[in-house]
Amino acid sequence: MNLFLISIMALSLTPRQQALSAIAACEAKGDQVALTACLNEGFDNGLTVSEAKEALSQLYAYTGFPRSINALGSLKAVLEDREAKGLNTDPGREADPLPAGYDALKQGTEIQTLLSGQPFDYSFAPQTDYYLKAHLFGDIFARNNLSHADREIVTVSAIACLPGCEPQLRAHVSGALNLGVKEDELRSIPSVLEATVGMEAAERLRAALASVFGDSHQAVQTVDFSVWPKGEPNTAYAQYFIGNSYLAPLPGGVVNVTFEPACRNNWHIHHRQVQVLICVAGRGWYQEWGKPAVELRPGVIIEIPEGVKHWHGAAKDSWFQHLTYHKDVREGASNEWLESVSDDHYDRL
Repeated sequence: MNLFLISIMALSLTPRQQALSAIAACEAKGDQVALTACLNEGFDNGLTVSEAKEALSQLYAYTGFPRSINALGSLKAVLEDREAKGLNTDPGREADPLPAGYDALKQGTEIQTLLSGQPFDYSFAPQTDYYLKAHLFGDIFARNNLSHADREIVTVSAIACLPGCEPQLRAHVSGALNLGVKEDELRSIPSVLEATVGMEAAERLRAALASVFGDSHQAVQTVDFSVWPKGEPNTAYAQYFIGNSYLAPLPGGVVNVTFEPACRNNWHIHHRQVQVLICVAGRGWYQEWGKPAVELRPGVIIEIPEGVKHWHGAAKDSWFQHLTYHKDVREGASNEWLESVSDDHYDRL
């Protein structure tokens, strides 16, 4: 993984900001392997030890102590490894001591009001209201080794990785703007998330951004490539596909095929062989000539008879993956590629 290869897509975020976003996402996902790689890349590109430690410590308030402590353990191991290898790692500066008489509740109330754009009062659970104001926004946000904008980049990146927390994600997108994160910086975070932890978190944040900024947005069902690998671009057969597809050969002659949303192959015929499709992720379509289309979901198995004209691919709002192999293969087996599946035909599904 090389986060900084995506800098063209995320020009509005500095390498340091990309690193903060990436390590927050890995912490929230609990992916210690990816976190280790992102920490090393971050340290090689301007992130300091103090900033990394502060970001991972702050996140206990959003993702819980277990993930935060695990991530800090990974940070400790990375620093020991870098020291053993003689790699330079900038320690950074610690936060300044808080002044005598510092009123965490008062200061935290002010910061939370600024974040929310209005006074915040969670009277339903007054103790939680106090914890938010006095501890999170008073004690933690007062530590000045990360700016308020840095902290919101960290928070938005982490919450985007938490299914079911969309209301809080939208609130923090708005709050990030109030605390100094620029719109183009926020719009760049999904690219970091997609490169680091996958499309699901990136799509969740894109939906939140669209909601806050009033953009039109087509919700897309994603798939987890850590379960079935995405593979490499299907360049050899790209001429027979509308949209992008990917191939991941698996043991035993099985191939995992991944289709991006709305991607489908041309009508085609298998001669002297039978093709089997085993649907494993997302949602798609299969259709034989002259018959209604069949919806494809995980667990659906399609056995395509030889000589039958057909096509298959993804739904317009979902990535899709199926395993495929051929059986009853006889001498002279071949594929006959025919016309494409027109937009008019496809859009009627």
